[in-house]
Amino acid sequence: MQHAEAGKPLIKFNHCKKCIYSFSVPRCCPLCRQDMGSRRLEEAPVSIANPFTNGHQEKCSFLLRPTQGTFLREYDGRSDLHVGITNTNGVVYNYTAHGVQRDEAGWEQSVSIPLLQPGMFGLRDQWDKYLEDFSTTGAWLPHRYEEDHHNCYSYTLTFINCILTTEGREQLDKNEFTEKYVVPRTRTASKYIALYRAAEEHGFYAVDHPDEETSPPPGGALC
Repeated sequence: MQHAEAGKPLIKFNHCKKCIYSFSVPRCCPLCRQDMGSRRLEEAPVSIANPFTNGHQEKCSFLLRPTQGTFLREYDGRSDLHVGITNTNGVVYNYTAHGVQRDEAGWEQSVSIPLLQPGMFGLRDQWDKYLEDFSTTGAWLPHRYEEDHHNCYSYTLTFINCILTTEGREQLDKNEFTEKYVVPRTRTASKYIALYRAAEEHGFYAVDHPDEETSPPPGGALC
């Protein structure tokens, strides 16, 4: 199930002075039809990092996924996105018109942003309690939900800022958090989706120059 949700592994190899993306290395180049049995080192195939992860295997993380469908199948770049926060067991806490949901499935193809640096054991030990206590406050009751002003993003960012305050860190506004942490990852995801769909439609996809930005963006955890 997890492999199916993540999609087929995408690989890149060089031939005919082009970068060719596909899901397997063919015996013959799809452009010139020459045998590809012997390759120079620079022509060796490499795996393209998948920007999507099974959110239920991510601990203490911010998750992003399409409200309907998946990134690789239905997402068109304009679709609504839904966000949530995982506890230490991969349960995704997210706020909807029905109140705070605690999803144990449905986030198998997500963009993930870790919220804790390695070694922050004290905060990790308290994480589930903080998240549960925060989620049971009156602010996140179903009738308080407003699609544009008090929504899933409000919920996650308010919790993140509570954690930052606990750590004596400066809070982030929505624009700052989005530009610094979300946009670089969604930009990478969009490029990967385009490559993936083109390779799926035609069996391969060739470009003149390598697109290095399909690699995950640098940057660690938030807290």
